[in-house]
Amino acid sequence: MGVKPQMGFNTWNKFGCNINEKLARDTAEAIVEAGLDKLGYVYLNLDDCWQVSRTNDSKIVVDPNTFPSGMKALADYVHSKGLLFGLYSDAGFYTCAGRPGSLGYEEIDAKTYAEWEVDYLKYDNCNDDKTPPEHRYPIMAKALQNSGRSIFFSMCEWGVNTPSDWARSVGNSWRTTYDILDNYPRMMSLAQENEKLWRRAGPGGWNDPDMLEVGNGGMTFEEYKTHFSLWCLMKAPLLIGCDLTKASAETLEILGNKEAIAVNQDALGVQGHRVWSDKGGNKEVDGDVPEGDFEVWAGPLMSGQVAVILLNKSDKPADITASFQDCGLRPNDKVEVRDLWTHKDIGSFTTTYTGKSIPSHGVQFLICTPVFE
Repeated sequence: MGVKPQMGFNTWNKFGCNINEKLARDTAEAIVEAGLDKLGYVYLNLDDCWQVSRTNDSKIVVDPNTFPSGMKALADYVHSKGLLFGLYSDAGFYTCAGRPGSLGYEEIDAKTYAEWEVDYLKYDNCNDDKTPPEHRYPIMAKALQNSGRSIFFSMCEWGVNTPSDWARSVGNSWRTTYDILDNYPRMMSLAQENEKLWRRAGPGGWNDPDMLEVGNGGMTFEEYKTHFSLWCLMKAPLLIGCDLTKASAETLEILGNKEAIAVNQDALGVQGHRVWSDKGGNKEVDGDVPEGDFEVWAGPLMSGQVAVILLNKSDKPADITASFQDCGLRPNDKVEVRDLWTHKDIGSFTTTYTGKSIPSHGVQFLICTPVFE
């Protein structure tokens, strides 16, 4: 489980508590119709607000008004589309929206999810008993392992108690940040927070700076491309959070960028990170390159290529130069450069490459291929 970062859809960013089985079914159809499943977006995950109470024998009760057919029927429908099905719960007495949580009910809930043929659990951290997350999360992890079904465990404790230090042995991904919002400053803040933890991610366990906002309308096309590019390079989970039944061509262009997705899903599994900024060059402070207005991020790929992002955080277009040596390539090698958003080969370069007029809040996302002559 978790050999590569998970990809799929989650209801929360767009719909919050306004979810129902028709929305889930329509979204499953939209994923398949747009061909997103073929690109790897296979999980359809319900977030908070599907549960209302417990029976006398402690079994969780699905909201009969919004999910009248029940979760097993919905899971069957999602599976019939060739997709996987996910649910949400909380390592507390109540979920963040005040629905019944799983604290104290881990075994029965895990068995219930297995009976419903659930494939994924997002596990939140609200309304708990004040014990540390590293005490509560392993209880659900063990319950899932004992459930008789393979269920992906997405830990959502918002970076409390530094999960990147301990969560690899517990779950398949762990939130490293507070919640994302559909605006550029918050998205960029989360990217910078997650970037520092790049050494902790790898096959089997991933840093999670929260779900995608692409297509929700709060950022520009360039900002959404930046958001998606950074999440791909950082090997973050790619969980779509917009209304796919109404997704624009621009939204689908971003979410459907096969070359960017290939970076995210690369088998080497090394999280890309900042290797240069105009505020500190390539000088590391406490093991990290400081933030700047202009940054170069990079990460190696299984092929021997390197994925590189030239990031312009300023309010004007700018030229940004990447040193191949900073990016992990040998300084004198000839390097072929390809742009992943224009899907075009740019040319061969040695020592450095300069991206011209990178838009404000925008990126140039590159694959650099060393040529051995």
